[in-house]
Amino acid sequence: MTLRILVVGAGIAGLAAARALRLAGFRPDVVEELPASMLPGAGIYLPGNASRALRQLGLDAPLRPLGDLIFRQAFLDSRGRELFEMDVAALWAGVGESRALSRADLQQVLLTGVGGEVRYDTAVRDLEIFDHAAKVEFADGRVAEYDLVVGADGRRSTIRSKAGLGGAATPTGQIVYRSVVTGGPPLSDWTALLGRRSSFVAMPMGGRKLYFHADETAPDAPNPDDPLARVRELFDGFGGPAPAILKAIEKVQVARTDEVVLDAWSRGPVVLVGDAAHATAPTLAQGAAMSFEDAVVLGDELRKAADDVPAALRAYEDRRRPRCAEMRDRTRERDRTRDVPPALRDPMLRRRGLRIFSDHYRLLVQPA
Repeated sequence: MTLRILVVGAGIAGLAAARALRLAGFRPDVVEELPASMLPGAGIYLPGNASRALRQLGLDAPLRPLGDLIFRQAFLDSRGRELFEMDVAALWAGVGESRALSRADLQQVLLTGVGGEVRYDTAVRDLEIFDHAAKVEFADGRVAEYDLVVGADGRRSTIRSKAGLGGAATPTGQIVYRSVVTGGPPLSDWTALLGRRSSFVAMPMGGRKLYFHADETAPDAPNPDDPLARVRELFDGFGGPAPAILKAIEKVQVARTDEVVLDAWSRGPVVLVGDAAHATAPTLAQGAAMSFEDAVVLGDELRKAADDVPAALRAYEDRRRPRCAEMRDRTRERDRTRDVPPALRDPMLRRRGLRIFSDHYRLLVQPA
């Protein structure tokens, strides 16, 4: 059966979904409200299950030369003293490599896998759902009908709202800072320093660059007017590689994080994937991985039941919801642990940190 499919959103989730649908034998249209010139900034860390899903999407080969492989995670206290370390190569053995790279490079790999044109500067103005189809009105006035609409338009999803699947995302109370650092200290491991309700993370991402990611729990504070100054203030006095990295940082992106928790991910011929369906704080670096896995499972279920789209969408949600809910719970647990006062947290992590933190990923070793 030939399905008319629209994927809304050409970020990580949308491009992965489009690739999976192509592999399943469909030819989706892909639209993105932003211009093509809006390339994603900063970097991204892909754990082993993300690499496995990319392999299932046939995109592992173009990814291989990019970024830097991560074999070990080192957790330090704010002074730079070791709390514990995690052998991520062993954790993900037989699953996939862990890698840090530029988001723009990952975006380019995903674009090459779409197999068709992405229509940029194309926003969805309205969505009307019928029994077996959806009518989409675009911002330019054009109207088209589809057998399936995939909402991959992120935490603030237009499709989620217009399909009546949920309202606004819920703030987590975290502020996140990101940067790509050139000229920083040599770093071979993913390295985190844990402060008081804050964390400072850096990792090699290839090309003699570091990906810097930090956050603080500050539910009532406004976003800082000068993110770079705030980062330097927040982590002043930290040890280990922090001073050299802070000195080398030139520009910082800042954002608040939020969660998306829904009663249902689909309505009729409309389905949500990625952050539009189940966004969490980025603590476990599972946002991209969950999006890739969503894509693989959605393609698989539609391949099996293309003649009954609602049934395929229910099967997709049944397979994905428990795993994504588990990741949301483990993310919250990790954040609660991080926010324990250091005088209590640090001795506990020295004794049991490896077991506690590695257990967060145990479920993900199994395929989606």
